Formats: sequence, C-alpha cells, structure tokens
Amino acid sequence: MKQDSDLRNNLKSIRTRLGMSQQDLANIANVTRQTISGVESGQYAPSVAITLRLAKALGCQVEDLFWLERDLPEIEAVLAKPVPNGQQLRVSMARVGGQWIAYPLIGKDAFRQDMIPADGESTSLTGTNKVRVRLLDDNLETLHNTVVIAGCAPVISLWARATERWHPQLRVQYNFANSMAALHSLCRGEAHIAGMHLYDPETGEYNTPFVRDVLAGREAVLITLGVWEEGLLLKSGNPMGIRTVSDLVAGGATIVNREIGSGSRMLLEQTLQKEQIPFDTVQGFDNVLKSHQDVAQAVVRGVADAGMSTASVATAFGLGFIPLHQSRYDLVILKEYLEESPVQQLLSTLGHRMVHSQFEILGGYDISKIGEVVATV
Repeated sequence: MKQDSDLRNNLKSIRTRLGMSQQDLANIANVTRQTISGVESGQYAPSVAITLRLAKALGCQVEDLFWLERDLPEIEAVLAKPVPNGQQLRVSMARVGGQWIAYPLIGKDAFRQDMIPADGESTSLTGTNKVRVRLLDDNLETLHNTVVIAGCAPVISLWARATERWHPQLRVQYNFANSMAALHSLCRGEAHIAGMHLYDPETGEYNTPFVRDVLAGREAVLITLGVWEEGLLLKSGNPMGIRTVSDLVAGGATIVNREIGSGSRMLLEQTLQKEQIPFDTVQGFDNVLKSHQDVAQAVVRGVADAGMSTASVATAFGLGFIPLHQSRYDLVILKEYLEESPVQQLLSTLGHRMVHSQFEILGGYDISKIGEVVATV
C-alpha cells in the first residue's frame, strides 16, 4: 500500500535505540526486510495487522510508532512580542484571558540554563500581531493547565518548580521581565500574574500606586511573595571599602545599572537623588544589563565594581553586599483570573513548607507574610 502523505512514523529511531537491524525486526514481526525499509522510508503504509505486529515486536504502543500529521491542531494566537517578518518561530503557548498567547523562543528568551522545549511552530502570520501555530503534539490539556508569570525575582522559578512537583498536571511558565514590563504584560493579557517590587517615596507604598496607574480601573489583587533586601553587590571582601552610594563616586567605582522600569534601577536613582548625587557622576550609570544574574556576573568578572541587586543573589554568587532598602515583592493578579483552576493551584502552594524552605535557605528574604493579600485595586 502506498504511503499516506500525512502518515508519519518513528520506526527507525525506536528500532535503532533497541539495537535491532531491519532484518532483526523483520524476523520478529514475521515480515520481510523490504517491508521494514519501505515503512521507514515513508514509501509504504503498513496494514493494521503489520502495524500491530511491529508494535508488539518493539514493545510499544501503535501511537508511539505512527501518527497523522494532520491530527496536530493549529490554533491562532497573539504574539507576546514583535518578531521579524517571515521568521519561523519556536513558541511556547498558554491560554490567558480566553485567548491563546504565543511566546517566541528567540534569543535569551529561548534559554534558562538549558533550551526551553517548544509547544509549536508558527506557520504563517494572520495579522499584525497574530500567527498560526502548528502544535508539536496534541496535548492541549497541558496548555490549558499553564499559568504564566512575568517577573524578575529568581525565587519565582523556585516556586514554580516546587508547585509543579506538587501538582504534576500543572505547568508554570516564567517569563523574565522587570517590574514595569511585567505589569504591562499583565495589562496586555499576556500573563496571569505579574511580579513587581517598586517603591513610591511620595506615598510610602509598594507597588500599589503603579498598579492603579497602569491597570487604569481594572480590578486586581496584590499578594506578597516576600520582602527582600536590596542593595549594592560588591567584589568579595569589598576591596574598595564601599559603604554607601556616595563612596561609588568618591572612590571612582564603576557600576552596572538595570533598565528603565526595573525596581533595582528605581532604587538606585531614588538613593542617588536622596544623597544629591547627579546620575552622570557615577561611572557606568548608562551601562545597562537586563537581570539580577547579569549584574552579579559583571561584578564577578571584574567588568564592574558594584551593581544593584539583592542579598540572595549576592550569596548565590559569593559577592559582598551593602543593604540599602527592604523591598516587598508582590504578585499582581487580575480578579478575572483568580478563580481559574491553574491559578488557584499555584497560589495554594504559597503556604506549603516545601516552598518556604526553598526561600528560607536563600538568605536575605523574609517570607513571614507570604501569601497575604496586601492590596486590592
């Protein structure tokens, strides 16, 4: 029988993984070697009887050997960020607020420590910011059970992994973004939860004034993830004797900064303004990096003498640390998402000991009020 153009098979990879030759498999399945060769090359579509024999010979399910390409669904999704026209994309997928969101896995977004598996591949653009996505498998249940968090706190990934161990059917997608970028991502419907740590010196409030401004009347709750110490990361042993931000200028220290919209940059600017230090007198003020880890690595490598981050990051990289401020890190969740089962499952683990223990051993992180609703807007 000629091959169906939509029929795909995994016969060769399973056979070779088991150390079988084509003739070995033919003998066990009671077919000819030419049959095995024809199936593997896509020139021959086996009968039901031969399909069952092959699956039995290889000790697997028929579905492990054969599938129809047309069985993989295509869905329309909103791109979470602009991409070059015509570029074929690896994407990660989640359903947020009743629509599918496609997160391009390009550049640094394609990696954590290892490459992120894709859920699908874009096939065509259908509008300015919409794309057709061919899924790589038909497990829509996983995509429906995906919670998307945008934020910059390294502890989010610890929380996500601990939650996935507790709820094996739940997937937590962590998209790195500074505080303001995370909040705008939530507002655009690209995330269920935004993490942020912004302090408003005029009101003395954390996060809430910024949420009110950006969400502009939409209802949300703020749940605290903890309070962390923020300050200056320094080379181990503090060879320049830095104690304050004033010492940065007096000692001619070079810093690395964070991007506009990040809590760390805002804290640095507020501290410099309080000390009446012009930004342009600080060497490296315009040298912008995108994450806490990047700042720490710059100090470790000697690219900079100092940078703004947290006590837990300093500990992780073996760096010195000068505390300047305690910042509350909150999770901002639109009320319309609160009753969704995946979101509820994720939030339920904020009270679990396995989550608390991951945070506690970091150092410089107070979780005494973790899980508390600190504001509604």
